[in-house]
Amino acid sequence: MMRSIGIGELQKNTSIFKNLTEAVQIVDKRKKINLAMVYPVHTQSVISGLAGKYQSRVVKSDLSMSDIKDQSMTLAMKDKYDLPS
Repeated sequence: MMRSIGIGELQKNTSIFKNLTEAVQIVDKRKKINLAMVYPVHTQSVISGLAGKYQSRVVKSDLSMSDIKDQSMTLAMKDKYDLPS
């Protein structure tokens, strides 16, 4: 089944596209014309393709992305302000 939404609804709630599971038809309700069809896309991880020949050299991590960001920020601040490790 296809959902049909107007431009106003789309402008108010753009998160519709975040968890799209079915086709959505975007309609101009005043002019009664179909503007676009939006279909869900199921993406696959591209990390292995981007790593290329260095894929085997990349160390796999069990840390979450937020922990990795925190560690890198802490290290950057230590370097910037010459703090001891």
